[in-house]
Amino acid sequence: MTDEKGPSQASRLVALAEESYRLVQGMDGRAYAVDRRGPAVALPLRGRDGLRQRLARTYYTETNSAASSSALSDAMTVIEGMAAESPAETVGLRVAAHPGGMILDLGDATGRVVRIEPGRWWIEAHSPVLFRRTALTQPLPVPQRPGSLDGFRQLLNVDDDGFALIVAWLLAALIPNIPHPILALLGEQGTAKSTAAAFCVGLIDPSPAPLRSAPKDVKAWAVTATASWTVALDNVSTIAPWFSDTLCKAVTGDGIVDRALFTDDDVTVLAFRRVIALTSIDAGSLAGDLAERMVPVELQRITPDRRRPDADVAADYRQAQPATLAALLDLLAGVLAALPTVELAELPRMADFARMLAALDTVTGWNSLAAYQQRTNESNHAVVESDPFATAITAMVKGTVAGWAGTIAELLATITPEHPPRGWPRTNRAAGGHLRRISPALRACGINVEATKSNGERIFRLTPDQEAPPVQGAWIEQPLQTLPGP
Repeated sequence: MTDEKGPSQASRLVALAEESYRLVQGMDGRAYAVDRRGPAVALPLRGRDGLRQRLARTYYTETNSAASSSALSDAMTVIEGMAAESPAETVGLRVAAHPGGMILDLGDATGRVVRIEPGRWWIEAHSPVLFRRTALTQPLPVPQRPGSLDGFRQLLNVDDDGFALIVAWLLAALIPNIPHPILALLGEQGTAKSTAAAFCVGLIDPSPAPLRSAPKDVKAWAVTATASWTVALDNVSTIAPWFSDTLCKAVTGDGIVDRALFTDDDVTVLAFRRVIALTSIDAGSLAGDLAERMVPVELQRITPDRRRPDADVAADYRQAQPATLAALLDLLAGVLAALPTVELAELPRMADFARMLAALDTVTGWNSLAAYQQRTNESNHAVVESDPFATAITAMVKGTVAGWAGTIAELLATITPEHPPRGWPRTNRAAGGHLRRISPALRACGINVEATKSNGERIFRLTPDQEAPPVQGAWIEQPLQTLPGP
């Protein structure tokens, strides 16, 4: 109700907001409020611990009466307009770029952050950039010098190359503005894949729900991905085409366009880059177009004499976290210092990650880049071997000298068996889409795929690559050793 002798409830709520909060617009186009006397945390206008909830509480404290829903709604509309007039600011989620380096939000109530630059890192009491937090944001342990990877190393049943790749993935996760490869933790049942994934997430982006199931559609994925910087998907057996495309876009930061809620002609763009991990039994069951964006790591079987109670393993992990995080920060500072000197003759699809691996090898003496290239090649071969359509194409092309050329309809007619197996494309459109998805894996296996147009028809040319590397064998388990490092 409006008080004729004074400002309306809505006006008083707006005044309270201006007095206590700085209203800002994020680069994502959303409005946020920052407590003028608190840490550099960007609060949402609505939702859990949002500005609306805080204003309602403050209004009641000051007036001993509750603001009406309509007054709160009107006030929020005005506040959104005021925020939209301010210059857009970066609002990070766990990590953010900053001139000279990057910032890691420790996620605690004080607002402390870690600032990382080439050759050094330190803790600052107040963040120079804004961060938003969600219900999935939990505090990181305060990094503790001297850093050491030893405690974390003992908790992972992987070989030396696998451990180096996990460390590289963790370092890449702390760099916000590069594509991040998907960490694929593979192995048979009982290899502690889920535990390893949860441990990795807990080192860089701890959450009350570190592992999640694969979403059923794009909107469910948007809900999952917008709330945390790192997303770990557990027990992924297959990846549907739509989800494969979505994961690829999350790696690169491309947008997904959807109709805006409650509108007929407006759209919303879901554009976000995320750090993704998944656990699976079989690398070959994953979509071919993801193979070049994955870091596959095989976990070794845990023998009965090496199994331990979960509580003991969790206690060792918690004890190792502060020194492990410090070691990762030490490595990241070294990698940032070494990056300007890195030169690679050839770059794979994940070029930024490859350069980071080369810098990591310079700092540590490891062979993480070679391990990444070998395992990516093995993953591509696993994709081809597990896909009957890709296997048929490989057999046909490698049985020729000059290769094969024709339309997709002719290809389908040439290689389709009398009794097509499950998953075999049944139409020209399905076959064309399938071929596009497996093309990267085919190229890695020595089959060049080119498409041209002739007389209005798309002609596919499939030729054997005489210089292609030989097919690698299955995963080779190596004995555990002690890696050099921080």
